[in-house]
Amino acid sequence: MKVLEGVLSAPNAKIAVVVARFNHFINDSLVDGAVDALKRVGQVKEENITLVKVPGAYELPLAVRRLANTKKFDAIVALGTVIRGGTAHFEYVAGEASSGLGNVALNADIPVAFGVLTTENIEQAIERAGTKAGNKGAEAALVALEMINLLNQIDVA
Repeated sequence: MKVLEGVLSAPNAKIAVVVARFNHFINDSLVDGAVDALKRVGQVKEENITLVKVPGAYELPLAVRRLANTKKFDAIVALGTVIRGGTAHFEYVAGEASSGLGNVALNADIPVAFGVLTTENIEQAIERAGTKAGNKGAEAALVALEMINLLNQIDVA
């Protein structure tokens, strides 16, 4: 039986990290986690990491699609935070960011890792940006690395 499974090291990979500026006090920690994972675990060179900042989570899909269309990147990591408030705004922003990024991922032919926090409150966001629940930015970066290697294996299988 042939088993295909990605590894985390991808030293020659070119990665774009796209982050929303809105809720930057949380998202900065997600970026730090993602970049640390890319460099330390994935052994990606700093010059092969491009950081792109967009206004908010709603704008992530468009920027990610444009980056994917350049064919310059092996994977894209999308990061942001949407915190529930007292209005339906949360559902619209979180839903559109999620479906938009999913659509890009299916059509881009490169990994698009989803690192957008959708939380009930700020405490949950803080927990997922590097405290109790780990760093979801780092986790998204690791997903991107593993998927780069897995797709390469699929191409030669």
